[in-house]
Amino acid sequence: MKQADQHSQMAKKDKNTPARNTSAKKTPKMAVKESKGKKPSKSPKNKTKATGKPAASKPTGPEAADAKTSAQKPADKPNGASASNGAAGNDKSIYQDFDTLTEYLTDISGKSQEVVREFFANNPGLRQATGELPADPLNVSEAFQEMMKGLSADPGTIMQRQFNLYGDYAKLMATMSRKMAGESVKPAILPEAGDKRFAHPAWEENPMLDYMKQSYLIMSRWLETTVAQLEGVDEHEKAKAEFYTKQFTNAFAPSNFPVFNPEVIEATIASKGENLLKGLQNLLEDIDRGHGELSIRQADLEYFKLGENIATTPGKVVFQNDILQLIQYEPTTEKVAKTPMLIIPPWINKYYILDLQPKNSFIKWLVDQGRTVFVVSWVNPGPELKEKTFEDYIHEGLFEALDAVSAATGEKKADTIGYCIGGTMLSTSLALMAKKGDKRINSSTFFTAQADFSEAGDLLLFVDDEQLDAIEKQMDAAGGVLEGRAMATTFNMLRSNDLIWSFVIDNYMKGKDPAKFDLLFWNSDATRMPKKVHLFYLREFYQHNRLAKGEMVIDGETLDIGAVNIPIFMQAGETDHIAPSGSIYKTARLYASKDNDNVQYMLAGSGHIAGVVNHPDRNKYHHSVNTSLPDNLEEWKAGAERHSGSWWPYWIKWLESVSNGEVDARIPGDGDLEIIEDAPGSYVTVKS
Repeated sequence: MKQADQHSQMAKKDKNTPARNTSAKKTPKMAVKESKGKKPSKSPKNKTKATGKPAASKPTGPEAADAKTSAQKPADKPNGASASNGAAGNDKSIYQDFDTLTEYLTDISGKSQEVVREFFANNPGLRQATGELPADPLNVSEAFQEMMKGLSADPGTIMQRQFNLYGDYAKLMATMSRKMAGESVKPAILPEAGDKRFAHPAWEENPMLDYMKQSYLIMSRWLETTVAQLEGVDEHEKAKAEFYTKQFTNAFAPSNFPVFNPEVIEATIASKGENLLKGLQNLLEDIDRGHGELSIRQADLEYFKLGENIATTPGKVVFQNDILQLIQYEPTTEKVAKTPMLIIPPWINKYYILDLQPKNSFIKWLVDQGRTVFVVSWVNPGPELKEKTFEDYIHEGLFEALDAVSAATGEKKADTIGYCIGGTMLSTSLALMAKKGDKRINSSTFFTAQADFSEAGDLLLFVDDEQLDAIEKQMDAAGGVLEGRAMATTFNMLRSNDLIWSFVIDNYMKGKDPAKFDLLFWNSDATRMPKKVHLFYLREFYQHNRLAKGEMVIDGETLDIGAVNIPIFMQAGETDHIAPSGSIYKTARLYASKDNDNVQYMLAGSGHIAGVVNHPDRNKYHHSVNTSLPDNLEEWKAGAERHSGSWWPYWIKWLESVSNGEVDARIPGDGDLEIIEDAPGSYVTVKS
C-alpha cells in the first residue's frame, strides 16, 4: 500500500503542532501557555560592602555526589559562588559567623520582596484554587483513620513502643553528653547506607547538627516501624499509611530547612545571600511554568533540542495516524536481519528514552547490530482525543503499526519490544492475537513490563475506588485527559528524597541552575493521557488484575496469556520501584504456564530506567541469567549466573537465535510507505 492511499501529505508544521491526515481530528491544544509580561527580574548586584568579618572556612569533605549533580558543570553555581566555602584563610565554622550571615540575609530580604512584587504584578492571571478537586484526592485520611483504629485497639503495644522511643532518646542524650565532654563515642543511630542527605561533614562534626540529625533519624524510624508493625487493620490501608508516613518523614528532614543545611549556609555566605535570591526566582519561575502549581525543574529545559542534541539517530517518519507516528531508522550495515523490529515504548513518557545520546542510545546500538528498527512515537493527546480507548491503542497503535512495518519491508512478521505500559499493551495484544490466530509477531521482548499486577509495588496504593474517582474528576476538569505532571508527581513520590527534595534544596535553597542532564530532561518531558485509556489501565490491570486472572475481555474475546506461543524474553530491574522484579517474574511464568517452552527471564542491575538503558561501552552494572523458571523468584536467583556489564549483548544473541536470516539493508521510503518527515518527527515535540 502507499501512504498516500490512506493519508494525505502532512500539513505545514510548526514546533508544537504535529502533522495530521486530513481526516484526523484537530491537533491537540497545548496545555502550556506563554507567560504574560516579564519574567522575574534578574537579581541586582549586591551593593552591600564587605564587612571585613571572616567568612566560612573551607569544608573538610566534598558534597555528596549523585546522578543529577554529577552532570552539573562547575558554572552552575549562584553568582560565582564557590562550590561549598566562603573566603579562604578563615578558621570560623559556618555556624559561628552569624554577623556576616545576618547582614547578607537582611539585604536579600529586601531584594526578595521586590522580586515577589514584580512577579505577581507581571502574572495577574495565575490560577487560583477553585475547589474543583476533593480536599483529600489521595484518600490519605482513611488510611490514617485505619491506622489510629489499629493503635487504639492495642494500647499495650503502643505503650511498649513509647518506652522504646524514650529509651532511644535517653541513649542519644547520653552519647551526646559524652561527645560534648570530648569523648569519642559511637552514634546512637546512623543514616541508612546510601542516604546522601547527611553526607556533609558538619552533620557529624557540629554537635548541634549531629544531635538534630540523630533525633530526626530516631523519630522517623520510630514512626515508620510503629505503622509497619500494626496488626488487625486492612492491609491496603496499612500499606498506604506506611507510604505516606514515609513521605511525611522525608519532608521534615532537617536537611530540607535552609538554616540547618550546612551546604545551604556555605552557599549563602559564599555568595553573600545571592543563592537565596536566585532560589526564589527559580521557585517563582517554576510556579509560573506550572500555571499556579509548583512544577520543579529537574533539568535545563532550554539546553536540549530534539533532533539536535538529543534523539538524533537518523530516520524518517513513514506512517502516522491520530495516535502515533512511526519512525523507520536508516541502516548502518549493508545487510540486515530479515525480520524487522518494532518497538512499542510507553505512552506515559516519550520514546526517546531509548535514543538520548549516541553514546547511550539503545536504538542506535540496535541499528548498528544490523536490525531494521521501527519505533512508535505516541501522540501527546489533547481533549479532542479524550474518547480514545485502550482497544484503540491496540488497533490504531500496535496493529496499524504492524501493517505499516509490513508495507515498508514486505515482511509478514515482525519482532517486537514493549517497554513498561507499552509492554502491558503488547501482552494484551498477544493474547488477543492468539485468540484470533493472528501470527504477525515473531517474538516479543519486554522491558520492565507487567502483565501480572498482583505484586506491582507502591503504585498499587493509588488505585482504590476513592482515588480513582478523584483522578477521574481531575481528568474531567482538564478536558478529558490526565495532565502529564500528575503522573510525573506520582512517580517522583516513589523516590521523593532523590526526585523531589534534592531538587528543592539545589534549585530553591542553593540557587543552582538545573543540570544539563539528558535523562532528567526526558523525565521532565511528560505526556498527557486520554481519560478512558488511563482509567482502563488503572482499573483493569492495577486494581483488578484481570489479564493475569484470565478475565480481561477485548473485542468480545476473553484473553489468556498462556495461549501465546512465541519466543518471549522478559527483562526486569533489581531495584525497579515501578515494575518490581517479582511482578515481572510472575508475568514470565504466566507466558510459560501452558505449552510455551521458549520463555526467558533476565534480571538486570539497577532500576526502571538505568536497568534498561545500559550501553555495553559503559561497562556498568551487571545482569543475571537462568533459563529455567522455578516456582518463585528466590529459587530463580539461587540458580542464576551473574555477569558483569550490560545485558544487551546477551539479549541480541537470544534474538538472533529466534530471528535469523539476512537481506539487503532497507532504506526508509524504498518500500510502499512514503517519507513524511525526518525523525524524531513532530508528535514528540508537543509539550504538556
